[in-house]
Amino acid sequence: MEPSTFVDFIRHGEPVGGKRIRGQSDDPLSERGWRQMWQAVGEAAPWQDVVSSPLSRCADFARALAAQHGLPLQVEPRFKEIGFGAWEGVSHADLALREPERYPRFRDDPLRYMPPGAEPVPDFISRVAAAWRDVLEAYAGRRVLVVCHAGVIRAMLATVLGLAPENLFRAQVEYASITRFEAAARRAPSLISHAAALI
Repeated sequence: MEPSTFVDFIRHGEPVGGKRIRGQSDDPLSERGWRQMWQAVGEAAPWQDVVSSPLSRCADFARALAAQHGLPLQVEPRFKEIGFGAWEGVSHADLALREPERYPRFRDDPLRYMPPGAEPVPDFISRVAAAWRDVLEAYAGRRVLVVCHAGVIRAMLATVLGLAPENLFRAQVEYASITRFEAAARRAPSLISHAAALI
């Protein structure tokens, strides 16, 4: 019987500049963000491979972890965060003032209320799903860590659980939390744990 493939998706820690709508803005991790990431993975490294978003708040930690444990690293551009267009880099407080109609509604109905220039939600989910399929093919039977973003983890939940695109933002994903999926031959992938500590 073919072994299962286990893929852990870890969200990056706190970036420099605190909470804001970052999307594909490339802020690095803050000192606190680095501590969050190292605390999340601990001393163990139960993975055989590391895959990362190219954005520095993910890739910098992925490189450090891979180097510390002698693990191969692949940077996968399709695991970048969703593009937020005109809202990139803007704080939540500023958006509440600037967009009093659109901003409160986009989480409940992102198909209608995403900002101008944003990546369409269905397109985002499709690119993450394509990267996921390639990971399963490339790393079949292995344990993999993907260092990525809250939106990517939400897109994975939508992909594996069959959630509608309009429900993308209804899952909470904290900094440095880990979501684990299992894929086995001849059955659909499954969610093992979400936004949890490393198990």
